[in-house]
Order: sequence, then C-alpha cells, then structure tokens
Amino acid sequence: MAREWPFFKTLLSNMDMVLAKSDIGIASRYKDLVEDPDLREANIFALARRVGKFPRGIASILDQRSLLERNPTLARTIRDRFPYIDPLNHVQLELLKRYRAGDADETRRPRHSSHHQRDRRRIKE
Repeated sequence: MAREWPFFKTLLSNMDMVLAKSDIGIASRYKDLVEDPDLREANIFALARRVGKFPRGIASILDQRSLLERNPTLARTIRDRFPYIDPLNHVQLELLKRYRAGDADETRRPRHSSHHQRDRRRIKE
C-alpha cells in the first residue's frame, strides 16, 4: 500500500515528519499541567509507549533505517531548529503554569483602563 496508494504514502510521509519533530522529553513536561495524577501518569506512559514504537514502524513500512532518511534536508532543518524551539516550549510551559495559577505580571497591565477591567471580569465569568 505504501508504494502503490498515494494517499497512504502521503500519510506515512507526514507521520515520518511529525515523529521527527516530536520530543518525548518536552511532551513529558506538559504532563505536569494535568491536575489529575492518575490521568497524568496514564497518559504520559501511553504516549511514551506509542511514540517509542511508531518511529521503528514507520521506518520499516517506508523501508528506511531512520526517520526522514529519504529527506535529509528536512531532517537537518528539523534537527537544527531544536535549539531554538526547545526554549520556546519551556517558556510556554512556564507561562501556562503561571496563567493557571492566577499569576499575572502587574507591570504589563494598564493602570486605569476601563476596557482592561471589563475584559478581566469577562474572563473570570
């Protein structure tokens, strides 16, 4: 099917790319945002098991030894962007935690804005 059906070939190619972009280490940090401890642990273990199997399966189906083997330019581009994307993920995680905890940066709020007060009331409702 991977050789003869264009839809399936494209689907596998997209999965190949998405898996190459994935980082289970970063994904596991997002688990801390889930409040229910049982749900949090069950989901991250299920994700780790699945992500661990998929790259080998996709590579095998595509007759490759590794992800993006047939597209080394994309593989290099993705690998080269990790040092720039990883810090953004960490910042996003921290900001999400602060937002959920109700922390806000007071220095960035307008001091006398009626629109701002109205928007804050709307968010709380």
